[in-house]
Amino acid sequence: MADFLIRPATEDDLVNVFEIEQVSFGTTAWPFEMMQTELAPNPSRNYFVATLDGEVVGYAGIGVVDGHEADVMTIAVSETHRGAGLGRRLMNRLIDVAAKRRAREMFLEVRADNPVPQALYRSLGFEQIDLRKGYYQPEGVDAVVMRLDLTPRIQDLAASTLQEPVVLGIESSCDETGVGIVRGTTLLANAVSSSMDAHARFGGVVPEVAARAHLEAIKPTLDQALKTAGLSINEIDAIAVTNGPGLAGALMVGVGAAKALAVSTGKPIYAVNHLVGHVGVDVLERGQVETPTVALLVSGGHTSLLLVHDLIDNVELLGETIDDAAGEAFDKVARLLGLGYPGGPVIDQAAASGNPAAIRFPRGLTLPKDMEKHRYDFSFSGLKTAVARWVESAEQSGTEYSIADVAASFREAVVDVLVSKAVSACLAHSVPRLLLGGGVVANRRLREVAQERCDANGIELRIPALSLCTDNGAMIAALGAQLVMAGRSPSGLGFAADSTLGVTQVHTL
Repeated sequence: MADFLIRPATEDDLVNVFEIEQVSFGTTAWPFEMMQTELAPNPSRNYFVATLDGEVVGYAGIGVVDGHEADVMTIAVSETHRGAGLGRRLMNRLIDVAAKRRAREMFLEVRADNPVPQALYRSLGFEQIDLRKGYYQPEGVDAVVMRLDLTPRIQDLAASTLQEPVVLGIESSCDETGVGIVRGTTLLANAVSSSMDAHARFGGVVPEVAARAHLEAIKPTLDQALKTAGLSINEIDAIAVTNGPGLAGALMVGVGAAKALAVSTGKPIYAVNHLVGHVGVDVLERGQVETPTVALLVSGGHTSLLLVHDLIDNVELLGETIDDAAGEAFDKVARLLGLGYPGGPVIDQAAASGNPAAIRFPRGLTLPKDMEKHRYDFSFSGLKTAVARWVESAEQSGTEYSIADVAASFREAVVDVLVSKAVSACLAHSVPRLLLGGGVVANRRLREVAQERCDANGIELRIPALSLCTDNGAMIAALGAQLVMAGRSPSGLGFAADSTLGVTQVHTL
């Protein structure tokens, strides 16, 4: 069977669609200008094209009045691809859209002298309700008017939505604009636009620069995600968005975009926690988050240790950074050593040829006096200062030193603290699994040491694909889908961006 792809039509498809229109309908074909108007973006219209090896071989369009009725505008398949079931697939796509938009009835007209499509429509449940004499001109051919009751399809769709909802997730908590789409636990698209280069000359993320970058990137990133998934916005069941924690201005861009989409499409919206999203992304790789699990989240803005009893109901904060996050420490030490930005990758590269035992840098909050109050908390400010003083001392005394050794020793100190506290939490709470998340997980040494120590203690280590570890919309969509499937109520439109949102608040109503 031919591998046809059905996707939303764009104005770039106009010429190909018009060619099929001309061949299929002859004298009753729509004029080019009318077809151009139909394919232009319009919230009341949905057009799709069928492609084979990139070539447009069919198209179909529908007009919908949400909650009321839908009308098939047109449908056609190129002559060489008729009889392959493509017309049925296109019609089913139109029916799905109408049902998702809760149209109660669907109508179409078909030539009375064309029995093949009539038979197709009847097999899909359409019934004749009228005959329009001489409708098709100039031939004067009658039009058979047909109607489909969409009530059963809407009911079936409601049931299937609870099982495998299509959720679009928006993430804008820091310097990455992410839009992801999932169907249940299946990843359909993960589009990310980073503004990292814009921050490089400042040596760190500048909140106002990040917010402006999100404004510029949100629309093209959304378009890219929908294109990759092969869906129109009206085929989305729900929208999820990060409302915290993160940079206030950056969060507001994503929240504003999500609310606008929810209002314009009538889709429910779910405001979710950015940090819990990093945990929820694991459902995209194994279908669920096995609980209980300890999660170590390490990024430029957050270093947190979580105990997840239940992904959407019970997430406990064991500890977090009390000053610099690990990612911030990497950035600051990289700048100190003249290695550039972002710090994680450049320190990882420099450390590859260094000796991690060359310098014994301090391990913050690991002394006995710290453990009672800060057993699972992190502090990297003192480590950053220790590196600065060591380098300053060496330079003042004229001592030559190896940047690679400094980078490797610094990295080892960070990794040692992160992994030691995470493994300790697993053992203390009898949790046999550890999940890593956040951009710093890209650090090779962190993954190596975590694997070694987890293996030594009988702990299963979970590290999602690196593209899912950094901030992304897919993790937000995945968490949103879990909420939909659990039957949780959507958020109202009154929620706001919350830069200090606590991890125990998974879902904001």
